[in-house]
Amino acid sequence: MTDSDSRSLDRDGIQKLIPHRDPFLWLDKVVEMDESRIHAQKVVDEDLDVFRGHYPSFPVLPGVLQCEAAFQAGAVLIAQFMDGETEDVPVVTRLNNVQFRKMVHPGQTLDIEVTLTEQLSNAYFLQGKVSVDGKVTVRLEFACSLAKTS
Repeated sequence: MTDSDSRSLDRDGIQKLIPHRDPFLWLDKVVEMDESRIHAQKVVDEDLDVFRGHYPSFPVLPGVLQCEAAFQAGAVLIAQFMDGETEDVPVVTRLNNVQFRKMVHPGQTLDIEVTLTEQLSNAYFLQGKVSVDGKVTVRLEFACSLAKTS
């Protein structure tokens, strides 16, 4: 990443880097990114289909979807190291030390922070934290490796 590269991305910019699309794109924007860290955000819309069943009278965003938001932020971070010609995609290969701390409800904004802690060949080791209003909702460690799409 050079100084002329954008340190923030809108939804279109995100979609140029990762294959995720609605209804499974869990990032609205990248607030800031450098070579080892990304800060992204997702507004938890009350109209998300997941709230029809989890739970209708007390809607809560599932923790696994918060993890998925961190995975996608990690994929955007990793994308800067990939050759633009490749069709490889980062896939999660390991998930460790997940801690669910606080529930997330419709109308809240997820702050998703992921840090790249190590890279070995095509394996990437990352730490993630999801917060709402400065309070941690999920902490996790995960690994990704590049997978061939064809």
